[in-house]
Amino acid sequence: MVPVVIYGADKKNAHYVTEHDSLVHILEVEAFHSAIIDVKESGKKQGAILREVQMHPYKSQVMHVDLQRVKATETISLRVPLHFIGDDIAPGVKTTGGIFSRLIVDVEIQCLPKNLPEFLEVDVSELELNQAVHISDIVLPEGVELTTAYHDSDDYAIASVTPSKISADFDQEEAEAEAEELELATVAPPEVESSD
Repeated sequence: MVPVVIYGADKKNAHYVTEHDSLVHILEVEAFHSAIIDVKESGKKQGAILREVQMHPYKSQVMHVDLQRVKATETISLRVPLHFIGDDIAPGVKTTGGIFSRLIVDVEIQCLPKNLPEFLEVDVSELELNQAVHISDIVLPEGVELTTAYHDSDDYAIASVTPSKISADFDQEEAEAEAEELELATVAPPEVESSD
């Protein structure tokens, strides 16, 4: 059994236990981490969000779970995953042979519980080689705001298409071949006379 504490919404903390194996299976579902969870308290349903899962240091064992009650009229802050779509058809990947890299896998948002998205989609289907998608490119649903503050000067990348090692090595080989074709004059170092 796993201890669970539920708190918030101007109510007393409540302590429960839940069956370990079923909890492990639920935790494997991505949506569970960014959804309103229905919890029965005293026979009534109460909405809550997952706040913390404490795992055993080296075993695959859940030690403790924290849930926070939510009120329909109060905004909540929660991390939601980013789903990148179109990475397999992006010209930088498909045509040029680049590698698509996810630099950030989730972002923190703020919204009312009714507006909480399960995930945010980011379209990367137009990315060329050496291009990136930035946090400002995320299209947010109505009523959802990023809590991650950013400015134009630090609009950080969340995904990019970079050259693969093979194509980078090939480019270097081309550059070396071109350098060999050029006749470069080598200058011998000046001779230094000793004062013996």
